[in-house]
Amino acid sequence: MSRLNYFLAICFLNLITFQSFSQAEEKKETAAPSGQVIDKIVAKVNNYILLESEIQKSYIEAISQSQQDVQPPTRCEVFESLLISKLMVAKAEIDSVMVTDAEVMFQADQRFAMVMQQFGGDENMLAEVYGKTADQLKTEIHDLLKEQLLVQKMQAKITEGLSISPADVRKFFNEIPRDSLPFFSAEVMVGQIVKKPEVNQKVKNEITELLRGLKNQIMDGKADFQTLAKQYSQDPGSAPLGGELGFFRRGELAPEYEATALGLEVLEISDPVETAFGFHMIQLLERRGNTFNTRHILIRPEPSDQDIVDAERFLDSIRTAIIDGKIEFAKAAKENSDDRATSDNGGFFVDPNNNSSRLTLRTLDDPVLYFTLDSMKVGSITPPIRFETEREGVQVRILFYKERFPAHRANLEDDYEKMKAAARRRKEEALLSRWFITAKEDVFIDIDPAYDRCDVLSKK
Repeated sequence: MSRLNYFLAICFLNLITFQSFSQAEEKKETAAPSGQVIDKIVAKVNNYILLESEIQKSYIEAISQSQQDVQPPTRCEVFESLLISKLMVAKAEIDSVMVTDAEVMFQADQRFAMVMQQFGGDENMLAEVYGKTADQLKTEIHDLLKEQLLVQKMQAKITEGLSISPADVRKFFNEIPRDSLPFFSAEVMVGQIVKKPEVNQKVKNEITELLRGLKNQIMDGKADFQTLAKQYSQDPGSAPLGGELGFFRRGELAPEYEATALGLEVLEISDPVETAFGFHMIQLLERRGNTFNTRHILIRPEPSDQDIVDAERFLDSIRTAIIDGKIEFAKAAKENSDDRATSDNGGFFVDPNNNSSRLTLRTLDDPVLYFTLDSMKVGSITPPIRFETEREGVQVRILFYKERFPAHRANLEDDYEKMKAAARRRKEEALLSRWFITAKEDVFIDIDPAYDRCDVLSKK
């Protein structure tokens, strides 16, 4: 069961996205000459099947996602991880481990909306590329997500109560041969404090009047919400879909937006409401348990040059206070930064792959940030810098280059958290291995002879 946890994560967290965006290529494959085998069942676990195409897609994805200094998986290892996932789903059925329809629908709607955004909300284009209607694709996403969520619940149940002590981490590290210790690339720790320019009241008044005018057009039957959203909304994600956001849980949208939406009757349209993203006109489409679906028209007020200068002056005063030792950077970020993604972490960027504030340079997908750091000294803070994002427009920030960690061989002092995560993965793999030995006896498993060479069942 070597590296099982790693492969499960790779194969299933990427399964839906990878499967969806492989459809065009799949269509080409189905045009192969008559008699050529395009796909086949390579394993059955009770009533659940594993296809050759699933292995191929997951294998390619796992190779592309392989981390530096980590040996990529073999095809047999990918087959094994996918077979075990099917076993988990089958056992979930036996053990009455379930996911609710609301859980699945919530995530399926969001995934489907992401796919639709790639086509500007054009269902005809989607059908042309995927060879499926929007309803067929949504059903496929729903089924895949249900399986993924069941695997996650079963894995959580199997590894419930697992803990890692400092002694476990030391033991794990000491068992790694010295010449096999991984080599970590140079890393940096960098933070930001972001200020969104405060737009003057005259501009805000003009936007609220525009939105009220659009609402009147809808109420008078002169226009429909979807058409106006496509024409006026400045939300690049939802505008092509007629303003529809899909289902969200409570607490996942801006508080002002959520409070307004949940105060509406179904199909009722709100007056303009301001959030950190701009001004919204909201229509409640549906409530489903603890989730709700809305559409909106978003208009972002454009700051004047003076508004931006005021934001720069504000951040310059914060920068001076930090340099003079009157306030720590992390405290200043938590209290003053308008960027929620970093402010809760004391302003520091976090690597989404391991939740660490230590980033490799290749993790910095913002080229402006990359080249700014290249010209900075460790410990320095930049003067206010203007930058722009598609969703939120012009903003201002100061950057703090706190620390640089040179490339090095792994050691416990510098890499304790990484070693702890690796030690935990090994413990999880051991638990899953023991679980597999007994669980495989509770189900019917049939493997195609082409995969007998992987020897998945007999070696457990």
